[in-house]
Amino acid sequence: MIAQVKGWCPAAWRPMAAGDGLLVRVRPAFGRLSAAQALGLATAAARFGSGAIDLTRRASLQLRGVAEANWRPLVETLVALDLVDPDPAIDAQAGLTVAPDWQEGDDTHRIAADLHARRSDWPALPAKFGFAVDAGRACRLADTPADLRVERSAEGGLMLRAEGQATGVALARGEEAAAAIDLARWFRDTGGDASRRMARHPVPLPGWARGGVQPARGGPLAAGPHPLGSLYGLPFGRMSAAALGTLVARHAATALRLTPWRLLLVEGAEGMPVPGFGLDPADPLLAADACVGAPACPQASVATRELARRLAPHVADLHVSGCAKGCARSGPAALVLTGRDGRFDLARAARAGDPPAETGLDAATLLARFGAC
Repeated sequence: MIAQVKGWCPAAWRPMAAGDGLLVRVRPAFGRLSAAQALGLATAAARFGSGAIDLTRRASLQLRGVAEANWRPLVETLVALDLVDPDPAIDAQAGLTVAPDWQEGDDTHRIAADLHARRSDWPALPAKFGFAVDAGRACRLADTPADLRVERSAEGGLMLRAEGQATGVALARGEEAAAAIDLARWFRDTGGDASRRMARHPVPLPGWARGGVQPARGGPLAAGPHPLGSLYGLPFGRMSAAALGTLVARHAATALRLTPWRLLLVEGAEGMPVPGFGLDPADPLLAADACVGAPACPQASVATRELARRLAPHVADLHVSGCAKGCARSGPAALVLTGRDGRFDLARAARAGDPPAETGLDAATLLARFGAC
């Protein structure tokens, strides 16, 4: 079976059909849910869906297993929780990913709030187009999908960088949101709908958006203690509604922050263990990537996560993909297993769908190969 690349992502008002029901995506403002919102979302996920919740690579939540008859009551509940905009056109706008370690009033929060307040000025953009705001002392989102990035520069200032470019242009304080919106308009006006993503757009950037400014270095956060609380890892990005409710209640948490690294930042948490979550950054399950696989995804021809769970302690850098799309990881892995026609292709130092070194492998063979029987 040939994997089909969709030209859009699921949203609350435009769910996507999957093998386990409708998929409904929720994108809280600034990636933050109050404790009351988190508990309300958990209740809604269990009542109207299967109770399975996925944390995505763009720091959003996907509620799975929603029946057609339950979709509208679910969306109405999410609107009442202020987690979904009542206007479907605004809900469908380009994504805004915010570095999760922001603090109120800092540059990341200020710029994200400015962009959020100007949503009516955003042009119509392809569904997978996204902005990232990453203006802390260290850039966190370099490996997170985004098309336009407002970042901290290596010199300490602020900058705008288009995806696919190693460098960007310096920005004056207070002009960041306007500059990002202007470059998004340029993308649209120069035929961006055809290329869909900034990195694939063949038109040279306008002169004002070209520059030699380097972004600051940094990297993703890891499970464990954090100045704002504790970071809890979700194996393969999946949690149950019940586990989410326990996480919030056990800590009397004030809020949760979503990250693009399968981690939840629980504000004020002291790192008490919670079943279903990991606190050890060396946990092999937190390092392995696996999409939802068959039968939940109609494009996958193989089950993925149980195999990944058993292989993870034996393979240092693992990606198991149900098909050649590689939804769980876009970059290379030391070992990637890609489903094809009910079996697996094996490749090393490769991405899902890359030319394999071996083909036609079944799960039992792979488990024996890596000593995971």
